Amino acid sequence: QVQLEESGGGLVQAGASLILSCAASARTFSRYSMGWFRQAPGKEREFVASISWTDGSTNYADSVKGRFTITRDNAKNTVYLRMNSLKPEDTAAYTCAISPVGGATWASLYNYWGQGTQVTVSS
Repeated sequence: QVQLEESGGGLVQAGASLILSCAASARTFSRYSMGWFRQAPGKEREFVASISWTDGSTNYADSVKGRFTITRDNAKNTVYLRMNSLKPEDTAAYTCAISPVGGATWASLYNYWGQGTQVTVSS
C-alpha cells in the first residue's frame, strides 16, 4: 500500500548540484529506514545512501561519501538526497526505497520502491 513519489532529477554539468526528493504515502516510519539506490546503463543497481527513521543515522556508499547528503523530514514523510560535485559517473536512474528495518544498506532489505528519477551529468 505504500507508494513513493520521486522528483528532482535532471540534466546538469559536472560539478553542479541537485536535490532529489522522495515523498512516501506512509504516515509513520518508526521501524523503517529509507534509502536511495541508482542504476546506470549496463550496470547493476547499487546502494547510494540510507537514513534511519528513528534516529536519523546515515550510511553512504564510498563512491558518494563527502559529496552526497541524505536527510529526512518526518512531518512530510519525505527523504532528500543532496548531490554536490556531480560527476559523469553519477549518471543513473535514482530510486528511493523503504525498508522495515533501520539502517538498511542492502537492497534485499527494502520492500517498497519508487519509479525512479533520471540524473544525467555531462562533462
